[in-house]
Amino acid sequence: MTEWTLAQRVKTFDPGIVQGLLKLTENPQIISLAGGLPAAQTFPVEMMARACQQVLSSAGSDALQYSAGEGYAPLREWVANDLKKQGMKVDADQVIITTGSQQGLDLIAKVLLDCGSRILVETPTYMGALQAFCPMEPVVDSVQSDDCGPIPADLREKAGTGAQKARFMYVLPNFQNPTGRFMNDERRAALAQEAQQLGIPLVEDNPYGDLWFEAPPPASLTSRAPEQNIYLGSFSKVLAPGLRMGYLVAPKAIFSKLLFAKMAADLHAPTFNQRIVYEVIKDGFLDQHVPTIRALYKEKRDAMLAALEREMTGLGVTWTRPVGGMFLWLDLPKQINTMDMFPRAIAHNVAYVPGAAFYANAPEQNHMRLSYVTASVEQINTAIAALATTIKEELARS
Repeated sequence: MTEWTLAQRVKTFDPGIVQGLLKLTENPQIISLAGGLPAAQTFPVEMMARACQQVLSSAGSDALQYSAGEGYAPLREWVANDLKKQGMKVDADQVIITTGSQQGLDLIAKVLLDCGSRILVETPTYMGALQAFCPMEPVVDSVQSDDCGPIPADLREKAGTGAQKARFMYVLPNFQNPTGRFMNDERRAALAQEAQQLGIPLVEDNPYGDLWFEAPPPASLTSRAPEQNIYLGSFSKVLAPGLRMGYLVAPKAIFSKLLFAKMAADLHAPTFNQRIVYEVIKDGFLDQHVPTIRALYKEKRDAMLAALEREMTGLGVTWTRPVGGMFLWLDLPKQINTMDMFPRAIAHNVAYVPGAAFYANAPEQNHMRLSYVTASVEQINTAIAALATTIKEELARS
């Protein structure tokens, strides 16, 4: 039998207990509030079918051929123009179309990190980003965060100097995964100014920014220091995640390095998918389509908040009240470990993501992430009631 000699970095490749636990949710009787999946009823299937036909009939050979590593030029132009809404002045030659914004995180890690490099993240932060950075074996430090996001004073405290200076800080300012929290304009200005003074780039990840309920977000962090920050966007939450279409916007000083890493990974994002996306969005489709997604998600958020008020009052549980996005965050009494409680919740036919998975350091065990966008309102009501029953039983055990 062959004995494989694995790279040392593979020791860090751990899918984690969460992925194993979530396999339990495949039972159709279980209502999953765990996954970060957009609601399938929002996918514009008919529009996609027409776009496929149009692309194949008008440019079929080109759509099925290899293409430029940085992506389809008209789509890059569209991205650059669309980002003006966030106060950004971007040239198309700063845009790389990626295979989902998750690939953007991988490219950034490859270009900016050595083994032992320090990076900074929010507390808590997106689990998928930690997984993307992990293969480069960095040292990850958590910046203290509150309801508005990372605290600028702690960024200064954690920045480091010399060889120990942080290479970048990873931030999700809009309806953050996992907490759903939102960074207001005052905090954005303070954080961007602090990072600029320290010379620490911000990697701004914005997959949820179009999913606002009350008002659009303020100008992006990147717009405040465009020569220093990197911006990631996605079509997954406004069109369809299966297309795997995202984009990365980088300062020209490092663009070529990121493009080299992209081409080394997969040459380019799928040509056909890029052309399909452009065909769908080029004439303003998203301006009509995204408001329908917002309305649906707001209805479901309201249903979950109402169910939490109804079922959880008096249990010592608190939760965020997101003004956009797909997630909210529960804080449970300190004696409850949501990882340990997970199998008992499954027994009550409800699933969530234990909060410890979203911490880079010193995981806190009494939290969970809930998604309100995939389940129906009826399922949300049933699931929150079942979750409350589980918590009551857990409190009785402690």
